[in-house]
Amino acid sequence: MSGTERSEEAMSETGRAAVLPRVNFRPFLFAAVGVLGGVFLYLRVAFGGFVPSDALFFALFLTLILCRPRRGALAALLIVAVAAGAGAGLAHAEARRFLSGAAEGEYAVTGTVQSVAVLHGRSSVTLVSLTLDGEPVAGKMEAELPTEAVRPADILSFTAHVARSPLPVNGDASARADYAADVRYAAAADEFAVRGRSGDPFLRLNAALFNALYGNMPPDEAGVAYALLTGNAKGMDASFLEESRTGGIAHAFAVSGLHIGILYGAAAFLFRPLRRYAALPALALAAGYCALCAFTVSSVRALIMCAVLAAHRFAGRKYDFLSSVSFAAFVTLCAAPAQLLTAGFRLSYGAVAGLALFSGSFSRGLKKLRLPAFAADYLAASAAVQIFTFPIMAEAFGYVSVWGTLLNFFVIPALPVLFLPLIVCAALALMFPAAAGAFLLVPGGMIAALLYVFSAADFSAVLAGFSLGAGAAVWFAAMLLLSCRVRLKTAVRGAAAGVLCIAFAACMVWENAVFAGCRIVVYEHGGGACALVRSREHAVLVIDDEIALSACEDFLMRHYGGTLSAVAVAGEDTVRAVNVAAFLPAEEVRVRTWTETGLCDTPVLGGTRFSAGGLFFRYEGDALVLSAEGTLVKFDFSEERAFGADLYVQTGDGGLKYLLKNGIIREIRGI
Repeated sequence: MSGTERSEEAMSETGRAAVLPRVNFRPFLFAAVGVLGGVFLYLRVAFGGFVPSDALFFALFLTLILCRPRRGALAALLIVAVAAGAGAGLAHAEARRFLSGAAEGEYAVTGTVQSVAVLHGRSSVTLVSLTLDGEPVAGKMEAELPTEAVRPADILSFTAHVARSPLPVNGDASARADYAADVRYAAAADEFAVRGRSGDPFLRLNAALFNALYGNMPPDEAGVAYALLTGNAKGMDASFLEESRTGGIAHAFAVSGLHIGILYGAAAFLFRPLRRYAALPALALAAGYCALCAFTVSSVRALIMCAVLAAHRFAGRKYDFLSSVSFAAFVTLCAAPAQLLTAGFRLSYGAVAGLALFSGSFSRGLKKLRLPAFAADYLAASAAVQIFTFPIMAEAFGYVSVWGTLLNFFVIPALPVLFLPLIVCAALALMFPAAAGAFLLVPGGMIAALLYVFSAADFSAVLAGFSLGAGAAVWFAAMLLLSCRVRLKTAVRGAAAGVLCIAFAACMVWENAVFAGCRIVVYEHGGGACALVRSREHAVLVIDDEIALSACEDFLMRHYGGTLSAVAVAGEDTVRAVNVAAFLPAEEVRVRTWTETGLCDTPVLGGTRFSAGGLFFRYEGDALVLSAEGTLVKFDFSEERAFGADLYVQTGDGGLKYLLKNGIIREIRGI
């Protein structure tokens, strides 16, 4: 071949490369996608349809869109396949470990308190380093104790009936949370003894922090401060916690990547005279803080990303954001595959994906409107996260905050102003206990002001009462096509976006208006429970005798904004339940036997049967049975977990039972 021919061939190759970009080969991205896909498929097959569909599509778009593999595609697919097999194997091994251990029964329990929440004069504790009848067992235990005098690092012993946590089959949210946290046992004790203190320095530090905050601050302020510092929000005031969730800023009270980033950045700034070695003490401080907070998902992600950033800077190499995120996801899923079940995992990595896809283009667009660079960047980042995580939020919580983007625009820049003084003052309070109250005055005042703002303002406006279903996948596809990461002609992009918008609208109509049977949304609160049963034209709220009026009102605000056809009372204490039902927005209250209330004009009607459109109800003792489209659902409040094992769908002849799938009863044919 002549020199001229070789030159022409080289020019031709260059031209083709300009048209078709070379592969952006990221091995850890492929590995993370493979592990995620393997874990997802195993959980889907093993436990049923409780894993949101967004996980799979999140993996697919990273592989097929962001990476655009052309050269090296075979290697990429090989990495994905091997990682998927490894992910499925790790998930299976984790499930087997969860099922191992002691059987349900009466045991002498000894364990170390990892975390504690004080509610209504009782302590809800998480125990680690468990022994049952003197035999060490793996996993954790959730225990209810009749006192507030329990602290992290306490070694407790008591005798109680120990129940095994079930596998999270068919969407059991409580079981899913226990499984992800490796909580294998549950118990309640009326008496216990403190046998000593754990030698774990992080648990002892957590206990000292707990004592300093709750000993020198009002309970509401201490609960917020403790949540900000440790991520344990169980002790926060319930109304404030709910307001923060509906306002879309609950992430501020869970130790997230933002907290780790603030701490790491501040430490790196303080140690800047060390130049490139400044990252080492900053990273050590961030790791210690993660240990104090029991290594939450988002904190581990942020810690790994900080470590990768420090390594790149130390080596003088360019930092790759996407590879860093992929490495963090890969490590997290390999260590704990069940984290895929948690909303924290999906929201954490979904938020990062939103930033990678949209924040840059949004920021450039806002800067063209002559917004300051700082404001444009923050507003773009907040909007990108909110838009991309919309399906994840809707599926995880049942609603999406209307105020979220606006509030986060102020909260994110303000969080360092609150978090850094709080952590410094808390450290000083630990070092000088005699002056702890004085050190905590400033952060306490800031938290008090925050509580006042949220008590005076109403941030409860939410988008709720709908289901996305397959629309979640369509939403993600539309977001990808609109992202600057995808190189498409304007006409193709516009046509594809239009088609996807129509598909999304069709999915929304199908999921929320055109469905067979009825939709059921279940809610448990404070030992009570209720269930909203909806057909296309009617809505009936089923309540038990333990549910509070405020809980029912809060539940209805998120899932139903109209007048109920009826409130149906099930349970033993009919009078108490009717007194709650009488204040709810219903045309009538239904009970098995008529009960005098005298509280309002809502009619209270008795009878063993009643109907609302195509919804037919009948009482069976203290339980209520719903019949719709040839299927039956039994609401039995006599058991502790009324909506776990005791809520079921069965065929009309009573021969076969089904757990609800996605809260929808559909006609069962061919049985």
